[in-house]
Formats: sequence, structure tokens, C-alpha cells
Amino acid sequence: MIPSILPTYSRAPMQFVKGEGCWLIEADGRRFLDMGAGIAVNVLGHANPELTAALTKQAETLWHVSNLYQIDQQQELADRLTEATFADTVFFTNSGTEACELAVKMARKYWSDKGEDRVEIVAFTGAFHGRSSAAIAASGAEKMVKGFGPLLPGFIQVPFADHDALRAAVSDKTCAIIIEPIQGEGGIVNVPDQCLKGLRDLCDETGALLIFDEVQCGVGRTGKLFAHEWAGVTPDIMMVAKGIGGGFPLGAVLATENAASGMVLGTHGSTYGGNPLACAVGNAVMKTVANDEFLDEVNRKAGLLRQKLEGLVAAHPGVFESVRGSGLMLGVKCKIAPGEVVSAGFAEEVIVVPAADNTIRLLPPLNITDAEISEAVVRLDRAASALKAA
Repeated sequence: MIPSILPTYSRAPMQFVKGEGCWLIEADGRRFLDMGAGIAVNVLGHANPELTAALTKQAETLWHVSNLYQIDQQQELADRLTEATFADTVFFTNSGTEACELAVKMARKYWSDKGEDRVEIVAFTGAFHGRSSAAIAASGAEKMVKGFGPLLPGFIQVPFADHDALRAAVSDKTCAIIIEPIQGEGGIVNVPDQCLKGLRDLCDETGALLIFDEVQCGVGRTGKLFAHEWAGVTPDIMMVAKGIGGGFPLGAVLATENAASGMVLGTHGSTYGGNPLACAVGNAVMKTVANDEFLDEVNRKAGLLRQKLEGLVAAHPGVFESVRGSGLMLGVKCKIAPGEVVSAGFAEEVIVVPAADNTIRLLPPLNITDAEISEAVVRLDRAASALKAA
């Protein structure tokens, strides 16, 4: 029998019917402690009262009008984002993948308007920028591109952390360099601050635009509003999604006035991007997350979680190897297949997310409590003990 849903996902045998904060309730009544947050999406947990109220209020008045008209909620969110970041201008999308498409178009249009044939974009191995044609071409990984050729041309991948290869790849044809300050799908791999600074210097030297993909690591996840802030550098273009909508589909491309100069009337559009519903929720997210007191708490909780995970690794050297990441975007490198750890976690009613390089990801809601952090690690400890016993 042909499945009615395209079979592109390997789904766990669970069906969640309700969410409350950091908890998911299965149809059979089991309560799972959610340390994945919809893959770094539910930054304020499930059914957050402030987000629910913002969405409900907006749903009672206006859902969609299209970008043919002024949208007050969109303007408010754009103002919040530009006031809080390097950016001068914002375009709203529905996802990170859509944000990648625009970032690529924006960078190439910038150079086209200058009359220069600079279309190449340098990316890095292990990167994940989405599933669209531009995004998979940027990744270049066989599992992403096999069978989908011909690929969108103009992308060059260099080995992660290979400075010589990077220098060799950047030329007078390079229009941009794209990088995640922390690789998420790649296994929670931090780009050192000095490397981000070096990329900024290289782009300033060559004229290439610098694109940061903060779809997974942004919106408070690392204890700063955006991860690149730790390095004290800014990009020319930034991709944002996941956390900005707190669970409602919303993405954005933020850019300087200079980088966005080619994107004039008619050069890009979106039917749903920046609709009143999404932007009402996005404003509610920003009101909470773009706050020094809130971010200080993220950093404190991150220290607590990391300390407990280090203890977990020490207690189970046959299962775990090391902890890495920043803020509440942490990875535990495993000595066994990460899928085994994820499955063992399900048995103990705790949710973690697999990633590349034998890593499990912990991406909990940013308002997780200390007690929930402790309980999550207790459950992972039981899961690791069960794996050893097996």
C-alpha cells in the first residue's frame, strides 16, 4: 500500500498529543522530558502562555493579507530585530531553508549590481543549511545531493578548520562565505571565536560578503541573542529561523543596508512570509528572549547542564566520550551509535536528538528549570546504564 505521507522520515513509534513547558505527553499518557525542543525550535517550551496569548489575540483579528499591504506586526518585529542586531533591514520567510535561498540570491545580486562576475560561495564540510537546491549545493555532502543533480553551480566546499584550503578557495570570483557559528546537524561543532574573526578579516580584505547561518544556534540558544556576538564580529547577512517563532513557522534574513542593496522592488517575495500570525508570535518571543536578565539565566542553566553532562560522561566511559557546544546547545559525543542512545532515552522518557559525528544533541527550551535539567540527566544516566547492561 502506498503511504499517504511521503516516506522521507524515519519516525519514532510515538505520538504526542499535548505539550506543557519542557514536557510532551504521549497518547498513552507517558510524560517525556523534551531536551530537543522540536530541534531547537520551542525556545520557550510547549504551549507557552505568552506565545499562546499572542497567537490567540492575533488569530481573532487578522491572519493573512499578503505582502501587498502594510503589516503592523511585521514592522514591529523588523524594528525589534534591527534594534537588537547589526542589521539595517529584514526580510521574513517561513523557514530556515527559505532564508538560505534569499541569502544566496542577495549575495549574488550584490555583485551583479556592481557589474562584477562574482557568483561563487564558499561553504564548509559538515555544514547544513537546509534542503532546497541552494542549500544542498552549499552543503555538498553526498547524502544531501545524491540523485538531485544537476546541482546549482557556484558552491565550493572547504574542509572545516582548514585555513590553507579556505585561503586557496577564496578568489576574485567569490561573492560570499557562508558558515554556521556552531554546526548543529554536523554534531555541535563550535567555530572558535578567532576563526570567526579571521573570516570577518578575510571578507573585509577580499570584499566577499560574510553570511552567518544562525538558524539553529541563534535566538538566545548560546546565552547571547545570536551566537556570533560572543566573537565580537558581525556578518553582512544572517539567516534566522527555528527559535524566532517559538514553534510557529517563521524565518528571516537580516542584512546590512550595503549587503541588501541589490534587493530592490520585485527582486524577491513570499506569499506567507511575515504574516500577522507568525510575526505576532515572533514579537512575543523577542519580548522575552532579547533581555539581558533572561540571557543571563540561559548562561547559568547552561553551566549547570554542562557540569551534569560532564559527570554523565565520566560515569559511563563506555557509552560517552565528551561534551561540546555552547549555552543550551550542547552535544555529547558517543562511543556507540547515537541512535542507540536516543532509543534508550525514549525508554526512560527523555528526548534527545541525534546528529553527525556520533553525537546526541541537547537543545532544551531556554526556560527549562534547574529541577528539569537534573531530571533529564538522571534519565540519561539510567539510559546509559541500560545500554551497558545490554
